Amino acid sequence: MAGYDQPIIIKKVKKAAHGHHGGAWKIAYADFVTAMMAFFLLLWLISMTTPEQKEGLADYFAPANVSLSTSGSGGMMGGTALDTSGAKMAGSAIEGMRDVTIAPEAQSHGAPSSDNGGRDGVQGDEAALDGKANAELKAENEREFHSAAASIRQAWQELPDITNVQDNLLLEIDEEGLNIQIVDQSGRPMFPEGSKYPTEEARQAIAALGPILQKLSNQITISGHTAAGGTYSNPRYSAWELSSDRANVVRALLGEFGLSDDRINAVTGKSTVDPFFPNDPYQAANERIKITVLNEPPPVPSNMGF
Repeated sequence: MAGYDQPIIIKKVKKAAHGHHGGAWKIAYADFVTAMMAFFLLLWLISMTTPEQKEGLADYFAPANVSLSTSGSGGMMGGTALDTSGAKMAGSAIEGMRDVTIAPEAQSHGAPSSDNGGRDGVQGDEAALDGKANAELKAENEREFHSAAASIRQAWQELPDITNVQDNLLLEIDEEGLNIQIVDQSGRPMFPEGSKYPTEEARQAIAALGPILQKLSNQITISGHTAAGGTYSNPRYSAWELSSDRANVVRALLGEFGLSDDRINAVTGKSTVDPFFPNDPYQAANERIKITVLNEPPPVPSNMGF
């Protein structure tokens, strides 16, 4: 009977529930699908842009720096100049300028040798000198254009009233020269519809260019452009007259703020024939003013003198 006095021990074992399986891969798959969708969207956007727009976007996200180590032309830059090392992204306008091939020294006129001297040898020397002069001229123009572009950006940044239209102001350096474009954006026109006079923001941006352009020795062209689809109440006044009038108003405005008339090479109205977006002539950005600081023509070879 003593066995009934022993205590009874009951062991309770708690079984842990297994974790839920199968949820992590769904999150990873969703991230993968999202990334692929963003990637294909990026490819589509790239395929829809022109080379000029790509250069403008690259230059926007990799702006040029101002170097204190190189002497500039003074003025708004305070003696500083553009340093091309500031553009770190490949494909920017400044990096693109490094890839521009400079015409090699002419060698087709002959070169002096021990077997053939005289006129052919003299012409070879002159052609080599002309080629060297052309290369030096292009290099000098490139330096001046970069310096001017930095001065223009700095001048625009110092104008608080044009902050809302900064995206309407484009700078680009190519074989033609330094291109300054003032374009319309959807909802932010730089010229009121049908008017030849710029808005106050565009007027300030154009006025800031006068003193900077005057310091350059290059000739300047101004062209007006309009988007397709415009309507005009006067049958004798079309996109040709409007684009010409806008270009001429910009010329007068630059002259009012320091640009002399002898620096102007041409003032033209292009109507709709040279759209910024060739695939969509109705885009608002096709409505623009283009100011180009031209590369100076190569010097006349010495053997061409009269």
